Amino acid sequence: MNREYHKGYSSELHRDMELLIFGHAGTPLLVFPTSQGRFFEYEDRGMIGVLAPKIDAGEVQLFCPDSVDNESWYNKGVHPRVRVLRHLQYERYILHELLPFLRSKNNASLAVTGSSFGGYHAMNFSLKHPDVVTYCVSMSGAFDTHQFLDGYYDDDCYFNCPPDFLPHMSDDWFLSRYRNMNIVLGSADWDICLDQNIKFSAILNAKGIPHWLDVWADNSKHDWPLWQRMAVKYFS
Repeated sequence: MNREYHKGYSSELHRDMELLIFGHAGTPLLVFPTSQGRFFEYEDRGMIGVLAPKIDAGEVQLFCPDSVDNESWYNKGVHPRVRVLRHLQYERYILHELLPFLRSKNNASLAVTGSSFGGYHAMNFSLKHPDVVTYCVSMSGAFDTHQFLDGYYDDDCYFNCPPDFLPHMSDDWFLSRYRNMNIVLGSADWDICLDQNIKFSAILNAKGIPHWLDVWADNSKHDWPLWQRMAVKYFS
């Protein structure tokens, strides 16, 4: 299997960022880590292993960047406004620095994914940039960011909380692209984020946005064994 490690300075984040790439061809899959996760998480947690046959066959190529969650949403040592601004810097890093590099390696239609809070990142990024993403897979996603804001709220908070901004979206430029995007909400009957996924599915339905709410009825919990099985199913 082709495995590449990259490290480079981000002018958006003003620090070095690290990245792992797995595979040589196929659908480019941008992987957002779980809460405060690192770029090596997908490999360490067995996700690369379960996807190895697809990666080796050239069906999918994974791009696994670092997160900055501990500097943004989870950074309780700074004002919530600073947390949101750091998240926006991370979004610009993904959009303006990582994606051009990804495109230099693979220019096929982009898929994004993430588990748990990584599912938030995948969904939020896809909804904000539907001209960039064609396939969004959220596995046990948690989409509501109010828990990180200590009661603070502004326009940037609003536009980075999908359960808040999507119900009020009326711009056809966005809605038409949402309706052409393949969206998967994977969850399970014992998943702590099941309720968030059911509620978000209802929001998508209300806006006429096709998607697949896939609830695993096998007593699966919010953890990597579930996400490993989901990855095999969704990235075929």
